[in-house]
Amino acid sequence: MVGRLKEKVNSFFSNRWLVFVASMWVQTCAGIGYLFGSISPIIKSTMGYNQKQLSSLGVAKDLGDSVGFLAGTLSEILPLWAVLLVGVAQNFVGYGWVWLIITGRLPALPIWAMCVLIFVGTNGETYFNTAALVSGVQNFPKSRGPVVGILKGFAGLSGAILTQIYTLIHSPDHASLVFMIAVGPAIVIISLMFLIRPVGGHRQIRSTDGLSFTFIYSVCLLLAAYLMGVMLVEDLVNVSNTNVMIFTIVLFVLLLVPIVIPIFVTCNQEPSVPAGAEEPLLPEAPKQDPGNSEQDVTQEIIFSELEDEKPKEVDLLPASERHRRIAQLQAKLAQAAAEGAVRIKRRRGPHRGEDFTLMQALIKADFWIIFFSLLFGSGSGLTVIDNLGQMSESLGYDNAHVFVSMISIWNFLGRVGGGFFSEIIVRDYAYPRHASMAIAQVIMAVGHFFFAMGWPGAMYVGTLLVGVGYGAHWAIVPAAASELFGLRNFGALYNFLTLANPAGSLVFSGLIASSIYDREAEKQAQATPHNTQTNLGSVLSTLLTADETLKCTGSICYFLTSLLMCGLCIVAAILSMLLVYRTKSVYSQLYGKSRT
Repeated sequence: MVGRLKEKVNSFFSNRWLVFVASMWVQTCAGIGYLFGSISPIIKSTMGYNQKQLSSLGVAKDLGDSVGFLAGTLSEILPLWAVLLVGVAQNFVGYGWVWLIITGRLPALPIWAMCVLIFVGTNGETYFNTAALVSGVQNFPKSRGPVVGILKGFAGLSGAILTQIYTLIHSPDHASLVFMIAVGPAIVIISLMFLIRPVGGHRQIRSTDGLSFTFIYSVCLLLAAYLMGVMLVEDLVNVSNTNVMIFTIVLFVLLLVPIVIPIFVTCNQEPSVPAGAEEPLLPEAPKQDPGNSEQDVTQEIIFSELEDEKPKEVDLLPASERHRRIAQLQAKLAQAAAEGAVRIKRRRGPHRGEDFTLMQALIKADFWIIFFSLLFGSGSGLTVIDNLGQMSESLGYDNAHVFVSMISIWNFLGRVGGGFFSEIIVRDYAYPRHASMAIAQVIMAVGHFFFAMGWPGAMYVGTLLVGVGYGAHWAIVPAAASELFGLRNFGALYNFLTLANPAGSLVFSGLIASSIYDREAEKQAQATPHNTQTNLGSVLSTLLTADETLKCTGSICYFLTSLLMCGLCIVAAILSMLLVYRTKSVYSQLYGKSRT
């Protein structure tokens, strides 16, 4: 009895569903950057910064959120618990130091040093993201879309979750939010970090896995709807502290509900799929025998080239017949090579679907197509997110933060839905995952068009379409990159691709959108009629408004910007379909056999 109980406990802690659920909880702390808008006012007031200096801190935050080279590199050489610990240290030191400064416990630092602290603190979340995603795709190699979508979705919701927790604290000292950001993630992640690891998930395939994912999706939809309702209620109604506590307790219950899956799987343990039943995504190269190296090298080259050299009609045969034909091809090629009848070419680097290093991926056209498709698509979405307050203000809306909350929820649903629907495309049709990316980018183009027109209700429709499309990028791209360039160096590859986000924000939002807005605001200011007679009141008004930022009103403020973003999304969709055309055969090999 004791031995069986011990076996059950060991099985529970090595269950890939437990790792997945723990990764979801880790991701609730991986959206620290989304809270910058909440902590920036207290930093601005206590440090005496102007808007330009505060914008510098915002740029440092965006860079820290996206530059994950070190996190990706460390994930290849350190255990994932150590990667998480480095992220915790950075988050604690960066935001902890900021808290000590704004509360007067340490002397103030120059603006560049504050930018460094914000960068270091926010950069900690790249370690949380990397560890969660690496463990997820390695434990669920055949369900990468749902896994990545759910994990990235929880990262997108983390801002709303942490904000609700802070609302419960209800501290009159706004600097306490900075303290919570510094300490909260450390408590959560240190308690979970030894659970986040690869556990041989490909050997834990169960017949109930489909139901488990359905349950997780249901929880995600319920959580998104609940947070949306709570945000609206707390924004429109004066809610008592008791009700806030009840709202937060229900939130914690919803976050804890997924733990029933690993408990259920462990208690109802069923035989795993036999090792041979779960075919690898690509044939493994045969092992070499040191005693016959020349022949084995030839054999390895033959086998590794086989997927490129075999007739395409072989893929259309039944599984048993296909394996027999491949074996015949292997035998003929090996015999011909031994007799000198054919010359076997050596490959220069890995093929699609095999493990690439970052340097090997950087010389591949497919990698750069993904990067620029992500740059144009997610960059245009981030432009809306960064300018949503001014966009709503220019169209006459008073409560801009309502749209900020809404786009956070749509972003979450886009990530979850993008992973779900892209998995249907690859699993049921063996079709490239980027087809779903092209659909998401067309949806975003329609959303930008609504923003440009400025029709009644356009803010609601545009926020929905752009939020969903933007979120889908971060479910589809990591999964597609792992399929085309392998899992071994996934951390480094993923963190390079995330550079597309700040690059797009810098060019499209920081340069294009802001320049067009200022130009339109100046036109409106110059077109304002002035009385020929001046009086003391008009002189004083001019003096008071001379140093204020010009404001633009009407749909014209973002008309040209939105049309440009619409065009960029169309270009991104074309790039995605180009990648679909280039990788059809790869996905047919990866997933076509699962449909036979």
